[in-house]
Amino acid sequence: MNHTEASMDALRRSGDELADATVATLFERGEVGKFNTLMRYVSTVGAPLPDGLPEVAREYLRETSAPPAWVDWGEMEKARLFFIDNNVHISTALSFASMPACYVVPHVAQLLSAAHGLKYPSKRMAETGQFTVYLMQPDAFEAGSRFIPAAQKVRLLHASIRHHLKREGRWDTEALGTPICQEDMIGGQMFFSMLVLDSLHRLGIHMSTEGAEAYYYAWRVVGAMLGVDQEAVPKSLEEARRFLDLYMVRHMGPSEEGAHLTRQLIDLYEEVVPGTFFDPIVSALIRHLVGDTCGDWLQVPRTPWDTVVKAVPHLLGVLETIEDRSPLGAWALDRLGHLTTVLELSSLTRGRVMHYAIPEQLKRDYGVSDSVRRAQRWAPPAATVPY
Repeated sequence: MNHTEASMDALRRSGDELADATVATLFERGEVGKFNTLMRYVSTVGAPLPDGLPEVAREYLRETSAPPAWVDWGEMEKARLFFIDNNVHISTALSFASMPACYVVPHVAQLLSAAHGLKYPSKRMAETGQFTVYLMQPDAFEAGSRFIPAAQKVRLLHASIRHHLKREGRWDTEALGTPICQEDMIGGQMFFSMLVLDSLHRLGIHMSTEGAEAYYYAWRVVGAMLGVDQEAVPKSLEEARRFLDLYMVRHMGPSEEGAHLTRQLIDLYEEVVPGTFFDPIVSALIRHLVGDTCGDWLQVPRTPWDTVVKAVPHLLGVLETIEDRSPLGAWALDRLGHLTTVLELSSLTRGRVMHYAIPEQLKRDYGVSDSVRRAQRWAPPAATVPY
């Protein structure tokens, strides 16, 4: 599907009918607190729903308890193996490219400020990281896994933000469209899929076309489970490139909220980096992955490390050579990647499970793997001229 300005405008007016109706009923009946309390005990697939759960929530959970019928499980397994092989690189791309990219869309930065507060970027990072790790587990859709309940709760979280902003008159729907609309949900899907692939390419990571397509496919499945209109979502990497280019041209720009969220994010990452000598590499890596224009809009500091970080692809190339030539080296690097991802997530969650509860109010001061995978290296679809 080739999107146009008109089709994108139509997507701005649409939310998520099922989740919106569920949340509206919970608030109307005063049952949000009860729902959040009881749902803390529902964190794995197949767990019995607790007694006393509001009936509207019970129906929603039943209706969203399985992935879409069209899922190709062979493709999902390819995506999981792609994630295992590139987990540390994917985590880097999510942290240093996807998250800042959200902040370069002013109305999205405003939404994030309302939902999480400017002082707590670690909450969103922890939720995003945990959600991705859940997705890429081998049993993500089987009994005992945590992914589906997390997706169900995130979908209601999005609906609750729409509910609050529209009910309290703190969102200009006429000018900005529906908060967390279909266009923005698809845009977010592009940030966590297409933009990650772009960042891996920029870092010099070797990917097969098959692996890249499988990773993108997995995020299509995620989008479906989060209420994204499957008639509108791009089906291929080429379509995804056209959508992402048009979306960014339509919306990206500087904002006070975006710069503030980025500063908080940089501070968070610098706390994780040992000592202070390497702190500037955080800003340098963000600039390298999002580009100088977006870096300036987000007020990412320029540092002497801006030049040094350009050598990262060469270093990663050496590591990949070791991985290709030595089974033991490949095993060691995969384990290192796994441990790095786990340690990064642990530092953000403080060892806790994130529950994605429905907020009863918003922020009060809201303003506005094998050798075959490298045989044919993936190259990003060319940039497009928006219609």
